[in-house]
Amino acid sequence: MKTSSPEIVSRGLTWPELIPATLLKRYKRFLADVQLESGETVTAHCPNTGSMAGCSEPGRKVYLSVHDNPRRKYKYTWELIDMPTSLVGVNTLVPNRLVAQSIEQKLIPELAQYIKVKREVKIGEHSRIDLLLVDGSGKHCYIEIKNCTLVNEGVAQFPDAVTTRGLKHIIELENLVKAGHRCIMFYFIQRMDARVFRPADNIDADYGRRLRQAADMPGEPPVTIKNRFLFLFVNTGIPVVTGRDRERAPRLGIKGHVVFGIGKGGFVHYRYSRNTLG
Repeated sequence: MKTSSPEIVSRGLTWPELIPATLLKRYKRFLADVQLESGETVTAHCPNTGSMAGCSEPGRKVYLSVHDNPRRKYKYTWELIDMPTSLVGVNTLVPNRLVAQSIEQKLIPELAQYIKVKREVKIGEHSRIDLLLVDGSGKHCYIEIKNCTLVNEGVAQFPDAVTTRGLKHIIELENLVKAGHRCIMFYFIQRMDARVFRPADNIDADYGRRLRQAADMPGEPPVTIKNRFLFLFVNTGIPVVTGRDRERAPRLGIKGHVVFGIGKGGFVHYRYSRNTLG
């Protein structure tokens, strides 16, 4: 992909300065031992609670950010891993930051009418939602953002481990839709080698079933997507398949893509596109 406008290139998320290393092992979810180019072995913070299936192989080149804050226990944070077909973003804080920024910069036409973006908003007694958008008339739009790093043979899948929390989020958003609010599931694919997205039924069948149920909820036509689930993806323009048979499967009614390129400098915005699928 090429960018010709400095204005477009400036829209994105820039990494801090990164240093290369080699992954030795990931353990206890939040820790990774890596070997720096100097030969020194250090422990880096791994900001990812998922299984990281398919993107945590020992021996791969990784990229770390460096932090000199004396209050931090670990000086290094693991940001990227270099897999054979794509760089893969590891940091699960990135999706929320970039999605919120994309909305604030009006990069997503369906969400351009919202004038306020609130983060980590409490819903119910024990739950929080990633983003709450408010338009000029006070109407709410709730957004839950999911980080997707699992890709098998070009198929991006979520989740990469059984997720009772993720299932709970779908149910909570369904209830908000029934109450008259607009809700969005935003799947953030932190890599560039996916051709299609589908729920990971082989990993969490309950999540896949509930996701399809949410996609079939009654509401306005997909073009207006009022009071209905909207599924958005960060990546290239990939189709969304909800069934097991890629050719004959029923598909989610609408999708949108905020297209970014991932690199060692950060995420660079290219364009927005939307397709309605039959």
